[in-house]
Amino acid sequence: ELLRVMRTIDDRIVHELNTTIPTASFVGKVDPGQTCKELYESLMDAHTSRERIIKNCISQTSAVVKTLKEEREKADEDAALLKQLRKEQTKV
Repeated sequence: ELLRVMRTIDDRIVHELNTTIPTASFVGKVDPGQTCKELYESLMDAHTSRERIIKNCISQTSAVVKTLKEEREKADEDAALLKQLRKEQTKV
């Protein structure tokens, strides 16, 4: 859900470009270079933040997988444990 929200700027990029780049009637009132720079910076911030969150999620899920693998070695035939392990591995 969080990733979906964070992708909003990417999903609406055409709209963002259309509102950022001034039309001929607004060229003198808006600095297109500055507005494009601000759009670029907001995109880069969004991408950096999203990448950090994804890497954090992978790290946490990998730790859970490692713990579940250790538990599986101790309890050989626990079907529920194996199912949870597969689910976490799929998530990674």
